[in-house]
Amino acid sequence: MESTRVSITYCSQCQWLLRAAWLAQELLMTFGDDLSEVALRPGTGGIFEIRLGDELLWSRSREGRFPEAKEIKQCLRDRIDPTRSLGHADRGSSR
Repeated sequence: MESTRVSITYCSQCQWLLRAAWLAQELLMTFGDDLSEVALRPGTGGIFEIRLGDELLWSRSREGRFPEAKEIKQCLRDRIDPTRSLGHADRGSSR
């Protein structure tokens, strides 16, 4: 994986900073040294998107809802370290 930069673009008008910051904290606690950066990027218009480099992992407008931390952790893990166990976050998944 070339880039291990995660960006979370959130709508500042909707006051979703705390949600974005909490998710960034969850990713940093889970992936720690495997990520080069987790960036919070303010936006407008109801945006809530999560990217790994240039790849869109989650879009609130596309999915119609906010992601669960478990979903993003599994998606990110599958791209940066597919053999990593996420412990309780893997329970009930198809893996």
